[in-house]
Amino acid sequence: MSSESATPASPPTREEPRVPPEVLRLARRRLVAGERLEMGALAAELGVNRVTLYRWVGSRERLLVEVLWSMADEALGSLRCEVPPTADRAVAVVVGFIECVLANPGMQHLLAADTDMVMRLLTQRAAGFQPRLLRAVEDLLQEETAAGRLDVPMHPHELAYVVVRVIESYTYLDVLLGEQSEARRAEAVLRLLLGSRAT
Repeated sequence: MSSESATPASPPTREEPRVPPEVLRLARRRLVAGERLEMGALAAELGVNRVTLYRWVGSRERLLVEVLWSMADEALGSLRCEVPPTADRAVAVVVGFIECVLANPGMQHLLAADTDMVMRLLTQRAAGFQPRLLRAVEDLLQEETAAGRLDVPMHPHELAYVVVRVIESYTYLDVLLGEQSEARRAEAVLRLLLGSRAT
């Protein structure tokens, strides 16, 4: 790992400035293309020096988290719009999200190239990705409960935490157990978790 990734990612706070949209777009484009996010190359393409780029984004790891979250948030938003309001909507959205992650070549390349770093950034609270995913899943579960499509005797926050752990487990199955990662393998577990419906 280069010295560029040595700076630990700071957990996002309300005071922390947002990553400039042009930086996020360029970083996303490079990641989707399977390229390594090199800060020097990004700065050159943006027409700024490295010091300016680091001032904008904080660290390479923070930029990676923001890029990955922007893609995750977009995927979840699209799925919540597209999946019809059936009794299994929550399951379908979560399975669809896992499918999106597994089908993203940039994400898979990044995970293969630097497994330890990516796992840390995506699964540890301090990096800032997991808390946002947790809030998004909790929001989905609250929406389904309010609509009468979900009735699970568990606090939405606790249930969301379990669902996020299922997402992580089946997304990184290859890393964790050396088995093929497949979204449909998570479906049976999610149906058990989210299977108590209101009548």
